[in-house]
Amino acid sequence: MVGAIKFDGVKKSFTTLEGETVIALGGVDLEIEKGSFVCLIGPSGCGKSTMLRLLAGLDTPTEGTVYLGDKKVTRPDHDRGLVFQDPNLFPWLNIYDNISFGLKVRKLFKERKNDVNEFIELVGLKGFEKSFPHQLSGGMCQRASLARALIGHPEALLLDEPLGALDAFTRMNMQDELLRIRKEKEMTMIMVTHDVDEAVYLADRIVVMTPRPAKIEKVIDVHLSQPRDRNNPEFIRLRSEILKILDFAGKEREIEYNI
Repeated sequence: MVGAIKFDGVKKSFTTLEGETVIALGGVDLEIEKGSFVCLIGPSGCGKSTMLRLLAGLDTPTEGTVYLGDKKVTRPDHDRGLVFQDPNLFPWLNIYDNISFGLKVRKLFKERKNDVNEFIELVGLKGFEKSFPHQLSGGMCQRASLARALIGHPEALLLDEPLGALDAFTRMNMQDELLRIRKEKEMTMIMVTHDVDEAVYLADRIVVMTPRPAKIEKVIDVHLSQPRDRNNPEFIRLRSEILKILDFAGKEREIEYNI
């Protein structure tokens, strides 16, 4: 299925400059349905961002395979959009040129020029096309980064803590923007976050990871309808459940979860 994602027995290890082997992922099996919103949550350094890098094709597994649809992921491609915590905009380009940069590189700008204005409007940056990144707030720069990732019409949008550096009010507004874009574009979204409330607010499924070497501790389905009330008793119950799992994640227990 186009837009569906699968991690099949994925392990990833690194060798440090001192020659030490570090196991980031200790074996991950996960299937993500097309059009779903999945949040990856776990301790810092547990391998969540590594999973996104593997899915983006920026790195390759030591063992196992990552799939997008029926295609094996081996390299970056426009069918996956990636947004980092830092917007990483080109400071010498205005917002319009930052967003259209990928189309120009792929020599598609002339035939898809109208897409640039469409996505500028989609992320709420109409009127700021000629502004440079240093003239905008962090939230507005992150909107530009989202538009740049979306303009390639990806099957999956990969979000590596894109809201982590924003103030609380802007962060909540951006969470609603992500939900609006996801509904309008009907794409698969995978987001790394350390914020439990954010995961419960956004996700259809929450994947809780163990400390490194990371494995999946538990997958939680969130059945709350959108928009979600953060004071809803079920919202609070899910938050408490995830915090409890995180406190015990990775500790030795004779429990095995099947996904």
